[in-house]
Amino acid sequence: MFCTQWENTADSSKSFPTLTSPISFVNLLPISTALLRSLKIVFIYLMQRGPEMNKVQEKWMITIMVSVIVVKFVLMLYCRRFKNEIVRAYAQDHLFDVVTNSVGLATAVLAVRYYWWIDPTGAIIIALYTINTWTRTVFKNVWSLIGRTAPPEFLAKLTYLVWNHHKEIKQIDTVRAYSFGNYYFVEVDIVLPGDMVLNRAYNIGEDLQEKLEQLPEVERAFVHIDFEFSHRPKHRSKV
Repeated sequence: MFCTQWENTADSSKSFPTLTSPISFVNLLPISTALLRSLKIVFIYLMQRGPEMNKVQEKWMITIMVSVIVVKFVLMLYCRRFKNEIVRAYAQDHLFDVVTNSVGLATAVLAVRYYWWIDPTGAIIIALYTINTWTRTVFKNVWSLIGRTAPPEFLAKLTYLVWNHHKEIKQIDTVRAYSFGNYYFVEVDIVLPGDMVLNRAYNIGEDLQEKLEQLPEVERAFVHIDFEFSHRPKHRSKV
């Protein structure tokens, strides 16, 4: 995550001209996969009885675990103050540690004082919680990276902004928005009068692009200008 944050803040426009926000999501995918794969180790040792623990060892265990939980909780609150997606990923990770360590501590103490099988039962609960949390994280990031279309409400908002941008816009040919990391790429095709001079058409298109990119949900916007709308506004696919 540190390397990802450095890559986001560094000037990487020459090597990755479009890769800004998605790099943080690419970083989360191997982390999520590694955590899910590591759970098989947990299941192997679930039903094995742990070693006996005396009172001194129990107190040390409780002190260490409580200290870790408190530190993780404070770090979670601190990371949630930021809007950066990578820092907020840290907050999610700290919250995950707070929940799992709390359950692990409670079941470990109960297993020492009452029945040994309470500890592996807690491990099963933690494992299931881990699978659920990080599976949802994987799917969320995959949907963000494959270019899923924006919801209809956002497309309607874009259409309204485009139509009211300039009185010379005769027709809106296409409005597209698809996910690109945590934000959207926007493509707009507008129709201007065929006899309009180039510099005026250029200024209308550039102003519209800047207006769209000011929206907090938009990473980049592309405005295509045409003088008619009878053609199909699609790019030819590579086979």
